[in-house]
Amino acid sequence: QVQLVESGGGLVQPGGSLRLSCAASGFTLDYYAIGWFRQAPGKEREGVSCTSRSDGSTYYADSVKGRFTISRDNIKNTVYLQMNSLKPEDTAVYYCARRRGANNGCSDDGTAYNYWGQGTQVTVSS
Repeated sequence: QVQLVESGGGLVQPGGSLRLSCAASGFTLDYYAIGWFRQAPGKEREGVSCTSRSDGSTYYADSVKGRFTISRDNIKNTVYLQMNSLKPEDTAVYYCARRRGANNGCSDDGTAYNYWGQGTQVTVSS
């Protein structure tokens, strides 16, 4: 069955870096767009980034452009989110998700995704 497992979260000081991993199983990663979302306490879920091989699209939220980089390793069936220059406002639970339907491009709308990981906590604090 389809599974997504995030890892790599933790506590980091402002200005620091983390790399999140999303290990996928039960499907061929190459056929699906994978998105990263985050949700902070008391806030709505936010689309952070996405990568799609089918149309080559990549998405970054304005709040993370220039600081976060998404990449994928189809051999390892893993999608990564490299997060640099982290800020306290990046603190949230980060989730990866698989886009509905094969060969669809990226979307920042969470309802366009139908499989989600369990999330990994990222805390940016001094």
